[in-house]
Amino acid sequence: MRTARGLFVCTGNICRSPTAEAVLRQMAEDAGLAARIVCDSAGTEDWHAGKAPDPRSVRAASLRGYDLVELRARKLELADFAAFDLLIGMDSGHVERITKMRPRGARSQVATFLSFAPDLIARFGADVPDPFPGIEDDFEHALDLIEQGTQGLLAALRRDYL
Repeated sequence: MRTARGLFVCTGNICRSPTAEAVLRQMAEDAGLAARIVCDSAGTEDWHAGKAPDPRSVRAASLRGYDLVELRARKLELADFAAFDLLIGMDSGHVERITKMRPRGARSQVATFLSFAPDLIARFGADVPDPFPGIEDDFEHALDLIEQGTQGLLAALRRDYL
């Protein structure tokens, strides 16, 4: 049985990427694929390493049935390129940083999160906006995009990796 391994990457690993991790875990479980999809999240920076996700992310996710409580921030590492099939930047800046860091010969693929939901790009642009400097509604909007994008990601994982 094949396993798909995905890593979500944002800046500090306390808002977007841990939310995407929790959403994919729940959707994979609901689809009966929890044993076949492994996911994690990381940040391009180590500002929040070891810290829990932003309470606003935790609250927004919890209200929709996603659990971020046990997650802890960490920084993207070179070893991640060997450990994961797919590294997913939450915005184009993250993809640029991941691509620059990617070792020569690495087999892992790099993608922008919303590339799995092209209909959203037409309406909202290519990036999941960073809710951190914003208000509660910004966390809800990010979660809306993440839920919809994860549906497309799950379909791609089924098609390309499982």
